[in-house]
Amino acid sequence: MAGRKKPLVVISRKLPDAIETRMRELFDARLNVEDRPLTQPELVAAVKEADVLVPTVTDRIDASLIAQAGENLKLIANFGNGVDNIDVAAAAAKGIMVTNTPNVLTEDTADMTMALMLAVPRRLTEGAAMLTDDGKWAGWSPTWMLGRRIWGKRLGIVGMGRIGTAVARRAKAFGLSIHYHNRHRVAPATEDALEATYWDSLDQMLARMDIISVNCPSTPGTFHLLSARRLALLQPTAYVVNTARGDIIDEDALVTMLETGKLAGAGLDVFEHEPAVNPKLVRLAAKGKVVILPHMGSATIEGRIDMGEKVIINIRTFFDGHRPPDRVLPSRV
Repeated sequence: MAGRKKPLVVISRKLPDAIETRMRELFDARLNVEDRPLTQPELVAAVKEADVLVPTVTDRIDASLIAQAGENLKLIANFGNGVDNIDVAAAAAKGIMVTNTPNVLTEDTADMTMALMLAVPRRLTEGAAMLTDDGKWAGWSPTWMLGRRIWGKRLGIVGMGRIGTAVARRAKAFGLSIHYHNRHRVAPATEDALEATYWDSLDQMLARMDIISVNCPSTPGTFHLLSARRLALLQPTAYVVNTARGDIIDEDALVTMLETGKLAGAGLDVFEHEPAVNPKLVRLAAKGKVVILPHMGSATIEGRIDMGEKVIINIRTFFDGHRPPDRVLPSRV
């Protein structure tokens, strides 16, 4: 881009140093060194003057904000795979392209899903807490801190995309039987490799599984996909793991089932009203019924750098006059 005016790129949160340095080299990059969420007035100011906005999942880029965008804003380069934080249709109607960062967080998120799948039935956080509470552990006992084995159990994956498939690969290695529900059946070769059973009925699958892993995207169609009615189909010995988006599960219904013993436990990395966490979930976590994490499923240094590099590639490709590789179309949201 030598000889041309560098585009003004406003970045809503602090990114890894290597990514911020590269952005400063390539663009007129405005960084958020305080790493605090931008206020609504600050977001309005950003879209009015920026050529490119780089938001994250915590920024709500809705139709009312996009309507206030200046003529210069031509690209919203989301730092994240999901774009449920952006009104893609409103952006397209105003001539603003949206990109995301797919295919770089699959393995990290699958790792965390597997970690929660182990942590909840095997009571890992409860056991760790015993050693940090002075004098509480009296030593090994054959009937103490008994959990449930996951080997031989049935795993039902809700959403067999890249992450769901990566979870299935890991779970198969741990001896789980793989089942899945998806909008479309995966390729026969993938099914064969994973020895996976496809269920066209989500209800029927839920009623028969020992562990449910939520790995589908958040869309209007998946809001409360695991509703109170569907959660009630689960066996009382079942566990639910969610590393996708909090609003896919009816959180109030999930809490009620955990409180009343109608569900064995849950591992949650996401919440319906983030960053707020339901106080009842916190109390259940203290009792060992739930393992809760602060949305850290993709939080690896490698993953964040890979995301930043994708953002840079999308911006550079756009201003070089080509179609960015990770363009998001309204019809695909």
